[in-house]
Amino acid sequence: MDGLLDRAVAEEYASWFRALADPSRVQIVEYLARQGRPLSVGELVAAVGLAQSTVSQHLKILTDVRFVLVEAVGTARHYRINTACVACFPSAADVVMGRPAPSATGECR
Repeated sequence: MDGLLDRAVAEEYASWFRALADPSRVQIVEYLARQGRPLSVGELVAAVGLAQSTVSQHLKILTDVRFVLVEAVGTARHYRINTACVACFPSAADVVMGRPAPSATGECR
């Protein structure tokens, strides 16, 4: 049997899985991906139906793992999906079943 998945890669993947362990965060990522453009917190609040502070907390977690990127627009912040990072995200089935996982490149950090 081949060796274990590299520890640093395993830690990276675990952080991604933790970030997506909340249904609201999955909804936010999916919504941003479908919109294909940067959105304000207000637009995300309206879409997911949660309080602004809650959406902001979820966005912080998603930006920490780089699934979502933030850009300043005047005094506002707009959020967009990080297509490079999301493309690196291995499916849980691939990792669990021992299939080759996409390598984490510098694009994801």
